Amino acid sequence: MTQAQKSRTSRLKKKLLPLALAACLAVPGGYMIAPAPQASAAFGWGSIIGAGIQGAAAHAQLTQVLKKYNDSEEGRQEFFEEMKKQYGVNNDAYLNNRLDTIMANLTSAIGAVDPTIYDKPYNYFINNDTSFNAFCTLGHNMSVNTGLFSVLTNEDEIAVVLGHEMGHGQKDHPAKGARRSLNMAIIGAATGSELGSIVTSVINNRNITKPMEREADALAFEYITHSNYNPGACAAVWQRVLDKSKTEPSALQQFLSDHPSDNDRRDAYVKKLTAYSNNHVTVKDGVVSVNGKEFDKPAPQGDMSAAERSYFVAGNLAAAYHNGHNKEQAYADGNTVMLGAQPIISCNSQDESAASLAETLNKIK
Repeated sequence: MTQAQKSRTSRLKKKLLPLALAACLAVPGGYMIAPAPQASAAFGWGSIIGAGIQGAAAHAQLTQVLKKYNDSEEGRQEFFEEMKKQYGVNNDAYLNNRLDTIMANLTSAIGAVDPTIYDKPYNYFINNDTSFNAFCTLGHNMSVNTGLFSVLTNEDEIAVVLGHEMGHGQKDHPAKGARRSLNMAIIGAATGSELGSIVTSVINNRNITKPMEREADALAFEYITHSNYNPGACAAVWQRVLDKSKTEPSALQQFLSDHPSDNDRRDAYVKKLTAYSNNHVTVKDGVVSVNGKEFDKPAPQGDMSAAERSYFVAGNLAAAYHNGHNKEQAYADGNTVMLGAQPIISCNSQDESAASLAETLNKIK
């Protein structure tokens, strides 16, 4: 290779490296497993980006990429358009209207505890993937798989998933995860100087750690409790995943090791729900208890199992205690048990009657 050819190759590497790093950063922190994006023309990588990248230079390039695609409005909009090209866009009007409503509600809820959300509003779209997932990546750019709406039909549960992803965004987990992944790749390099494999290793690394997943779960609960959504939906969505993994395993994908287990996530939310109720409400094995005494064991309803439904009942009770409605009497309004202004459960034909449940609640509340 002539000196001129070497010079052109060097310039080309410098030009393409930021885009390659941007592509690797598109591997998001997803609710389930997000497939790695396919390289596109603008965000592609290739054999031209190889060995000889120094550790300090790699960090400098990553900082440059994050500054553009995570922090600047122009960069994050460019990144968003590339995401849509890579994943495809589902323009179904009904699904998009549902998503718009949920995102607006969550934005208001998050804004109540973290006003910085208004500094970098979320971009989002529905992609064509039929698996169950949603993900957030650089620049508050989010995408929701079409398949998520097949698994979750309840708006409260969909809000939990999106709240989790927005938790990743609010804490800047995609950028932090990328830096961590790059550091690990540099430490593990054989020579410490030939780091061309960093690009590949980061592309194949989801970057989001288990502590980050737990933090996003906790934030989702906080956001939901500042909205009109049922806080019991946080545990309910994981019960639904557990139920469907038995009856419809093809609808769900398995988690990577960087996610807590389904049971752990559900049970962590149950503890938060009890704490939110000022320790008045507990739920276990489908039985909802108040002050240590059994209140109800809800029946299944529609495609919702008895266990999943029990978390919604517990969520309503927890909200009643958190907001002081427990100071008022429980009563039956048709088939619905009310505790003050808070609905607790709308009884179906398999449930105990609303009048009977209201009587029980007044005795133990």
